Amino acid sequence: MRLDKFMKVSRLSKRRSEAHEALEHGRITKDGRTLKPGYQVQPGDLLVIHYATKFVTVRVREVPLRMTPAVRGAELYDIVESRTEEPLDLLAQ
Repeated sequence: MRLDKFMKVSRLSKRRSEAHEALEHGRITKDGRTLKPGYQVQPGDLLVIHYATKFVTVRVREVPLRMTPAVRGAELYDIVESRTEEPLDLLAQ
């Protein structure tokens, strides 16, 4: 399954287009490398996702063959780490 679709199916992203944009801007990495929307997700992949003020590291547990109502997003991955970062205050200097 493509990474942008996996992000939507697993509910790590609200919309596939939102996941696609995050990937295009390099906010999702694996082993320190930025990924493309078409990257084929595999069970065991360790992904680092950079949200606005938070970094979340997830390990892919399962990749569904297709989207069905029975798919529960949180069952597709395990959260390995989650850390919050304060936004930079560039005016404080």
